[in-house]
Amino acid sequence: MSGGTPQIGSLKRTLAMLEAVIADGGCSSVTELARQTGTPPATAHRQVTTLVAENYLVATCNGRHVAGARLLGLLHRLDEKQILASVAAPLLHELAARVPGAVQLGTFENDMVTYRIKTGRGARALFTRIGMQLEAYCSGIGKVLLTNLPQPEREAYLAGGPFVPLTERTIVDPRRLREELDAVREQGFALDDEEIAGGLRCLAVPLRRPDGLVLAAISVSQMTSSRNRMEDAPLLALLRHTAQAIEWQAFGGVRARLPLVN
Repeated sequence: MSGGTPQIGSLKRTLAMLEAVIADGGCSSVTELARQTGTPPATAHRQVTTLVAENYLVATCNGRHVAGARLLGLLHRLDEKQILASVAAPLLHELAARVPGAVQLGTFENDMVTYRIKTGRGARALFTRIGMQLEAYCSGIGKVLLTNLPQPEREAYLAGGPFVPLTERTIVDPRRLREELDAVREQGFALDDEEIAGGLRCLAVPLRRPDGLVLAAISVSQMTSSRNRMEDAPLLALLRHTAQAIEWQAFGGVRARLPLVN
């Protein structure tokens, strides 16, 4: 078909009503929600009745509704970070085709960075692997994730040393590490300048939800000795654009293409 696969309009309208009920939080009647959404009242009542019958909604008092057991069960099964990684994967593969080095995505669990995506021409030479966990204080991704922890959690991490020096450049003093994280917050990106391994340089930027919560970070790692190494400024611009594209696709519903690299 020239127009692609057709959509089911009635399903879209029912999903919109489900979203309206959840956003309302049980404050309004179905008739009130119908008026707010521009839905015919009879249609709105049929939609909500169907959602109640399927346990996606449950009736409370005075004709109000809230999330039902089936919907709550689905929410508990979601891994928001892995969903974001799945959305990010195609865009990170695009980025990897345009930059020298390894492109990665990591998340923060139990004071460690979990690597969920690894791709690019330099990926094989890099010691990380998908599913591996590494210390956060000495990597670009780790610094971004530490920076965006709630302050009590960040301070607890800084107080939980000692931090082992992996190279002579590794920041191991908690005071200096705090200053480094403050700088990351101010500039919006992190740099690992041979701190996790000699000869390896990494730039990283955050991936944020619309409410500002950082769920993950993406990075490009390059060997300092590489003749094809991209300079920090254009690499950072590409990373930031890629992050914006991932966020837009994950939370805005539209896929953004990356800019061409001259």
